[in-house]
Amino acid sequence: MTQQQPATVDQYSPDVHLINQDGREFFLVGTAHISRESVDLVREVINAEQPDCVCVELDEKRYEALAKRKKWELLDLKEIIRKKQLSTLLVNMMLASYQKKLGDQMGVQPGTELLEATLEADKNKIPVALCDRDVRVTLRRAWKSTSFFRKNYLLASIMASMFDDTEISEDKLRELKESDMLSELMNELGEVMPELKKVLIDERDTYLTEKIKAAPGKKIVAVVGAGHVAGIKKAFGEDRSDQMERISQIPPASSIWKIVGWAIPLCILASLGYIFINKGAAVAGDNLLYWILANGIPSSIGATLALAHPFTIIGAFVAAPITSLTPVIGAGYVTAFIQVMLKPPLVYEFENVLADMTTFSGWWKNRLLRVFLAFILPGFGSMIGTYIGGYEIISNLF
Repeated sequence: MTQQQPATVDQYSPDVHLINQDGREFFLVGTAHISRESVDLVREVINAEQPDCVCVELDEKRYEALAKRKKWELLDLKEIIRKKQLSTLLVNMMLASYQKKLGDQMGVQPGTELLEATLEADKNKIPVALCDRDVRVTLRRAWKSTSFFRKNYLLASIMASMFDDTEISEDKLRELKESDMLSELMNELGEVMPELKKVLIDERDTYLTEKIKAAPGKKIVAVVGAGHVAGIKKAFGEDRSDQMERISQIPPASSIWKIVGWAIPLCILASLGYIFINKGAAVAGDNLLYWILANGIPSSIGATLALAHPFTIIGAFVAAPITSLTPVIGAGYVTAFIQVMLKPPLVYEFENVLADMTTFSGWWKNRLLRVFLAFILPGFGSMIGTYIGGYEIISNLF
């Protein structure tokens, strides 16, 4: 039987909640990830309660990045491109850049209170449990659950927030941490993008809760973002262990999209074959040349706009007509790989990438960001060329 209290004892702020369950005490500390007050609160609760275990809203990768101050230059870009994970990395970096900008305004870096919880626990010889889901699983589940048009809306929103110069005060953060306002924000997110809220908030509420329950000891301090507090308190009253396997996996790509991905190039090739048989080699050759130019020119223009290396631009022209006939790899991955090989980012560019992302010129000045431009713009050009070239070839059937 679970009993919940809205707060702990009087010496703590209302951001600390106590849950009593089966003779165990769970101190739930709701934080803002860029608030100095949250850092102090975490330290205060751990030292006062001396729990048997400290749970934090971190996975192994995020903890390693915070604890070891892992540098961006340790990224193996060629391996990331090979595994076709550039899109996931880019979204992750955009979110990190936005949080860093807010953290710079507040004088505390994102996740400092989570790292402080692990350091304070280590100082007191208290075991630490990393209770969040792997961030790569979360991002890929979120990406796969979002429709094509919603993806564009999401990326546009993230980009807009990165270039937003509005400053946020500690008082404003305190307002955002009020439960009623957070509930309102979550409800608004659920109305606009319910599939995204389900993955980023609801599923992680369940995951965090089950991991916190599984922590050893009778007294647990759990440090989580304030936006998860309401969901975790609700989940504590339920047994959701049967959901853990499902929400820990990346859902496979829809078979419909696989069929569509192969159907388009097969349709183009079949059309060229039909034209060859019924209208002759010359007409088929003209259509093939049109396909090459329709794909190669927009893709190479995209690489040029990215200020990519000349060989990357040539690579875009050569690759686009070929990659457009297979869903296995896109032109953008080919051009990104060429760009990395010919213009590898320098160490200081890795270190400055989050700051450079917040300025328009920074995307062209920073070699790492130029790799992303060499991935996005030629790929977009190739997509345009596929529709133009495909329309022309199919129309010539009649």
